[in-house]
Amino acid sequence: NDFLEGLRKRSKFVIAMMDYQSPGEGSAFLSFRKGDLIRLENEDGEDVMRSGWCYGECERTGAKGDFPAECVYVLPTISKPPAEVLSLFAEQSNEGAEHIIATTQSALQKDEAEDKGRPHTLKNFAIDHFRPPPKRTLSRSLSRGAFRRKDSYELWTFSRDPIKLPLLKKLMTQSDEIHHKATMSFLAIMKYMGDYPSKKMRLSTDLTDTVFEHALVHEPLRDEIYCQLLKQLTENKLRTSEERGWELLWLATGLFPCSTTLQREVNLFLRAKLHRFPLAGDCQQRLFKTIHTGARRYPPHLVEVDAIQNKTTQIFHKVFFPDKSNQAFEVDSSTRSKDFCVTIAQRLGLRSAEGYSLFVQISDKVISVPESDFFFDFVRHLTEWLKKARQTKDGSSANLAYQVFFMKKLWSNTVIGRDRISDVMFHYHQELPKYLRGYHKCTREDAAALGAFIYRVKFGDNKTRLQQIPQLLRDLVPLDLYKSYSPEDWKRAIVAQYNRHPVRSSEDAKIGFLKHVCRWPTFGSAFFEVKQTSELKYPEVLLIAVNRQGVMLIDPHSKDILATHPFTKISNWSSGSNYFHITIGNLVRGSRLLCETSLGYKMDDLLTSYISLMLTTMNRERRQQQQGRLPAYGRSGGARTPRRS
Repeated sequence: NDFLEGLRKRSKFVIAMMDYQSPGEGSAFLSFRKGDLIRLENEDGEDVMRSGWCYGECERTGAKGDFPAECVYVLPTISKPPAEVLSLFAEQSNEGAEHIIATTQSALQKDEAEDKGRPHTLKNFAIDHFRPPPKRTLSRSLSRGAFRRKDSYELWTFSRDPIKLPLLKKLMTQSDEIHHKATMSFLAIMKYMGDYPSKKMRLSTDLTDTVFEHALVHEPLRDEIYCQLLKQLTENKLRTSEERGWELLWLATGLFPCSTTLQREVNLFLRAKLHRFPLAGDCQQRLFKTIHTGARRYPPHLVEVDAIQNKTTQIFHKVFFPDKSNQAFEVDSSTRSKDFCVTIAQRLGLRSAEGYSLFVQISDKVISVPESDFFFDFVRHLTEWLKKARQTKDGSSANLAYQVFFMKKLWSNTVIGRDRISDVMFHYHQELPKYLRGYHKCTREDAAALGAFIYRVKFGDNKTRLQQIPQLLRDLVPLDLYKSYSPEDWKRAIVAQYNRHPVRSSEDAKIGFLKHVCRWPTFGSAFFEVKQTSELKYPEVLLIAVNRQGVMLIDPHSKDILATHPFTKISNWSSGSNYFHITIGNLVRGSRLLCETSLGYKMDDLLTSYISLMLTTMNRERRQQQQGRLPAYGRSGGARTPRRS
């Protein structure tokens, strides 16, 4: 027996034990008759015994195509068998064929016999909630496989055939479009599980997109997807198919919940499978979280699909910080940006996550993740958006690898010296590049003092590098002041400031730098160089700073602040791919600034975030005052809040 089994695993020949007709002309399926010899192309006998579909060539017709493994028997031979051997199989009755084919999946049936638990199925649920099963006609009774499983036509059990209508009765009153989407989702499930031939790679998100995207848009389809998955996991005797089905169920429980009517059935199904499939417990936890956090907006990200296909339910994501350090954090399907920020802040020991945000850098864009968005939803949406916008000339997609950053975004409540970790890891490293680019109005005396702090951050109390200051000036002095002194004059000024200060650690020097620059009105700003022609009193090229004070208009040459518009005076703003428009004051009589810039999306997001934080703070203070937690005296009647069109 072991010898024959070894031959079968190595065999390249199978024999048809029943007739099989391809679904349609011109399809990729192989039609054959009972007794036909089929030569395997890319698989061997072991693959046939473990999978649902194979590819081969019919010796009688010369045609090639995919065919269901349940229709054939693997011959124990490594050479082409003679005609008399083939005739023995062709003459078998249906009962004999049933016994022979059963040996193809003997190992799988042994595994099932070891499952001593009583599985829960949708059999009873289907009585009230599934559409009536199709009538069992004579042609159905004689079709492939029907004689081997008397309940094969039941809608709640595993099927090798695509469905032509939704399973759920409640969907039968929906449109034909919903019916089509339900059947397409089921076909994609079959392809992913290997129960139907597919040219799409299972390692990409093509199939998982088709399975889940319709249910994310049309809520009635969500129960349908759960029922389809549980159906294909009920009485499924193919181990590979079953494992892939569990992968899909794991992904589903992290995307959207099922209805309360179906939740009991799903939980009972998962509970009954705990002893055989540890993944069932994780599915239970994910479903519980999804019920409370709500449904996602987009299908699983490739990172999620890769994780479950590699048998891991933990996803660790590397996050980068402004000081060039990084750490890995666990992220799950229900993680929202705000929760992610809190987790990071707690591990780093920050006093608060307020004002911080996640940023995704992909291609040449760095975009803030809205705090209410699911993390993987945002990354998926951003990736798809850029993929459509940037197709390479040969039609293939550009490289869209991304990195995640955690940085300070809103500086409204920032006080230097209050949170040392924030100052050292974030504030210094985010403010230094803006200072060196020359965005602040700064005197040469300021620059010399700050240059000394920067030197101490880099080299500490090591004085041997002081002689190299002329070569290091671009890392010590703002760009617009670089040529205002000779390199030697800058060296003398910085050395004098260096000697004037006591010996400091690198961290102390960072805080010293921040305490100096935080006195400037432009501290904590995000700067944008724009071109404008709507206001003749302002230069054509303008520097706009968005900070806790509002929106500042700055002369890019003198660095003089031309105007400061508090958030309460901003009545409207909008942005596009190459513009940013803002209205100051009354919508009718107010002034409108029209700017040309490719960073309008950043300005829009930052302005929206600052005003949202301002309104949240005002409402919190108002509630506290009403509750008697703050004294009512000494307060104004409240600032006018901006309106956005």
